[in-house]
Amino acid sequence: MFCTPPPPTDNLILTFPSPHILVVTINRPQAMNCINTQTHSEMSQVWRWYDDEPSLRCAVVAGSSRGRRKAFCAGQDLKVEWDDIQSSDTGSLPVHPEGGFGGLSQRRGKKPVVAAVDGLALGGGMEMLANVDMVVASASSILGLPEVKRGVAAFAGVLPRLTMSVGLQRASELALTGRMLSSSEAREWGLVNRVVGDGEGEALTAAVAVAEEIAGNSPDSVIVSRAGLRSAWEGGSVEGATRRVREGMGMGLGTGENFREGLRAFAEKREPKWVDSKL
Repeated sequence: MFCTPPPPTDNLILTFPSPHILVVTINRPQAMNCINTQTHSEMSQVWRWYDDEPSLRCAVVAGSSRGRRKAFCAGQDLKVEWDDIQSSDTGSLPVHPEGGFGGLSQRRGKKPVVAAVDGLALGGGMEMLANVDMVVASASSILGLPEVKRGVAAFAGVLPRLTMSVGLQRASELALTGRMLSSSEAREWGLVNRVVGDGEGEALTAAVAVAEEIAGNSPDSVIVSRAGLRSAWEGGSVEGATRRVREGMGMGLGTGENFREGLRAFAEKREPKWVDSKL
């Protein structure tokens, strides 16, 4: 099925609800899906494998809902690892692997990731949401950055991304007061795409449906379009960012099999038959 097997994981559950979709579930419900050093490493490896696996076209990240209180991810595992840091001689902050918190908060990557949020998304959980491609959340979900109430700060990329996404004043309201956002407020602010009900697995089901909608399109076009969208994070002029994407991945798009198939299917009034991307 795959060119290479998925990396082994202890704190993640990997499932494949359809041939082109990967679901990554953070499986630490006893810790409200807080992420420790091992889980950071596992997630970073999984996202790298996902980008390199040709048959996979879209991924979903979710949190296990088996705990006493629902959580997508309540941040860094402070209870254990922060105590270790404070007792160390260096007092250094946690070091995240490639891609930042959960391998997502600073991930560039090649393919899209959709988040399914059911419950709390705090601190590092919010860091990840600010950099995934789309977010589906249950009605009772809560998002926030409580770091200032703990004497720490959000260092994994969320602060500049929030400012670009929602503006300085709204980003300041979240980061400087530590107040929480309901999923409906987050949708109004543009941080959540869709709000669904609180039924068991409803957010995940909706997120997988979004992923399947994305996977039904040309995988080449999705990769190049995503690169164009994300060029905004890199700063500089719109013209320069557009040129870099067009002269980079865009060249491969125009010479690829999916480019010809999409146009041919349109002319023949039929559904296109996409092949795995070679970009």
